[in-house]
Amino acid sequence: MKRNRAIVTGGAGFIGSALARRLIGETQVQVLVIDKLTYAGVPESLQKIGLDPQTLQSANPRLSFLKADICDQEAMDAAFATFKPDTIFHLAAESHVDRSIDGPGEFIRTNVTGTATLLQAALAYWRTLPEPAKSDFRFQHISTDEVYGSLGEKGFFTERTPYAPHSPYSASKAASDHLVRAWHDTYGLPVLITNCSNNYGPYHFPEKLIPLVILNCLDGKPLPVYGKGANVRDWLFVDDHAAALMCVNEKGLPGETYNVGGHNERTNLEVVQTICRILDELRPRDDGSKYESLITYVADRPGHDLRYAIDPAKLTDELGWSPTRTFDTGIRETVQWYLENEWWWGPIHAKRYSGERLGKG
Repeated sequence: MKRNRAIVTGGAGFIGSALARRLIGETQVQVLVIDKLTYAGVPESLQKIGLDPQTLQSANPRLSFLKADICDQEAMDAAFATFKPDTIFHLAAESHVDRSIDGPGEFIRTNVTGTATLLQAALAYWRTLPEPAKSDFRFQHISTDEVYGSLGEKGFFTERTPYAPHSPYSASKAASDHLVRAWHDTYGLPVLITNCSNNYGPYHFPEKLIPLVILNCLDGKPLPVYGKGANVRDWLFVDDHAAALMCVNEKGLPGETYNVGGHNERTNLEVVQTICRILDELRPRDDGSKYESLITYVADRPGHDLRYAIDPAKLTDELGWSPTRTFDTGIRETVQWYLENEWWWGPIHAKRYSGERLGKG
């Protein structure tokens, strides 16, 4: 990468930690992870690249960690002034739709106010830079395809799709996207925006569908499927997403948006059934029954969008990125990882989130 000092906000979260691991493992970039360590911030996700989860000190000289709230203007100003980044990957966000239904206020605070705070810190710092550092600086905002609303049975989201968010989560992310564009258009801050489809893979907090189903299977608990399980999502392996973010940071044009998708559409029911079949093979139940027998249909959540699907042609054609995993290869890799890494998810499952239903409205 041409930029060599990167702030990663939300770097103890699912996608942020995948990006941090990739930056440390495959580049010479100096990385400062900023994370508040809410319930979904798991410092153990950075243990592989040298972070001590207890002390938050790093044995890797290229990795440092700051426990801080992105809504804290003084802390963010100080982080920029001290670390002197040439790029920021902004991933810190409240991200679970069900939790946004139960408590929208925290989503507005973190996703909207927090983004505005970071933009102000970045702008103040950027204005102090001489050329060419000023032109080379990037503020990269990582967002979601949920800002576009719901698709019918055909078609794809593109960068020109109008925004139509339906949940408190997607509305808060749409607002943050608009703020980032406004700071570019009004102040000239060199920004990049990416909107991604549903991520999955290792180190995924177990409130989300795929890890929840895996762990419920292992516990012999019901596998909750909303409605009839007909809602469709386009699935993207998290390491492919991290590679896309680095590609956009390196090659993307300031002010542009790039959609990131895996071309892996599946209904929620198909996802659950696939996990069940893999576990039938890799970890058969003691009584010989199939994991699919645990599937339980539950009342749908309010405002549940029918279908998401991304057209990543702009990213592929203009910048040269493409995913390396199909859903079939990625989901098998994911299930295998959870079977082999109870050290990571076991304490979370026991102390933070054990699979209870959220977001009933």
